[in-house]
Amino acid sequence: MNLRLTGLVKRYGPVTAVGGVSLELEEGTTLALLGPSGCGKSTLLRLVAGLEVPDAGSVRLEDQDLTQTPPAKRGFGMVFQDYALFPHLDVAGNVGFGLVEARVAPAERSARVADLLELVGLAGMGRRRVHQLSGGQQQRVALARALAPSPRLLLLDEPLSNLDANLRESLKLELRGILQGLRTGAIYVTHDQGEAFTVSDRVALMREGVIVQTGAGEELLDQPGDPWAARFLGHDNVFEGESAALLPVASRAVLLRADLTRLLETGEGTTPVTVLAAARDGLAWRLTLDAPAWNVQLTWRGFDRELPSHPAPGSTFGLLVPGDAWRDLERSP
Repeated sequence: MNLRLTGLVKRYGPVTAVGGVSLELEEGTTLALLGPSGCGKSTLLRLVAGLEVPDAGSVRLEDQDLTQTPPAKRGFGMVFQDYALFPHLDVAGNVGFGLVEARVAPAERSARVADLLELVGLAGMGRRRVHQLSGGQQQRVALARALAPSPRLLLLDEPLSNLDANLRESLKLELRGILQGLRTGAIYVTHDQGEAFTVSDRVALMREGVIVQTGAGEELLDQPGDPWAARFLGHDNVFEGESAALLPVASRAVLLRADLTRLLETGEGTTPVTVLAAARDGLAWRLTLDAPAWNVQLTWRGFDRELPSHPAPGSTFGLLVPGDAWRDLERSP
């Protein structure tokens, strides 16, 4: 079933948390709501869930207007940031809670719980108490509980934010696989770009209560809509105003996709650059380069195999920049 949000507005006194958002979500698609803290993405999710009532606009699922429908009657599943598990119930009791509420027969309920525990990698752990589980396991229980009643739409609010970095990396890949296997759609709220691109089919970039750009993750990375979007999506080399004056692209806002460039020995066809600073970023290098020809400093990231020699401060290289490495941010969609 397709979800359609039209002109949703939510105000808290003088503050507009959501300012006229319109979005569509096709059945079977995972949409990430991506943006910085305080941009309104969790409020928007709560409007979809029915946990908040909009001041204007509508929430529709196919031809059904859900705007004034209570949360329990929307048929949506939700995974909260803190998991919100029931401490007095074991794992199976938590997963099957919604099935008990729906008066599903015990045998059918047990089979459904067992299937879901296997799906989320917790087979055989139904009798465990939730306090005996790790954070990652609790997250899996919360996901299984949300999926148990076969929801019409799955809503996830920063589900990995309380986990350490290594666990987030592994679980976001698992989540992607689980969500891809569902026929229902999902909305996934996160402030983490990598998480959004891994888990979702499409990304809606949100800022100050409005959607500023939507598209597949690759589309947004390749063609950010403005300098703010480019920086938030992780691009280092965004130049505006006077700093863009000498660049090969004539515009007041320019992005250089440094990941498309190469560092070589200085030679014909390259732009001379000098290393101002060099630092390890895990296995990769992060270099700050001075490019006198353009009167800018830029950032380059890469591995040892991509460097012609050791990048000590003061060393010089030639930067090979293909034409498609430049983006005119004034013309981006």
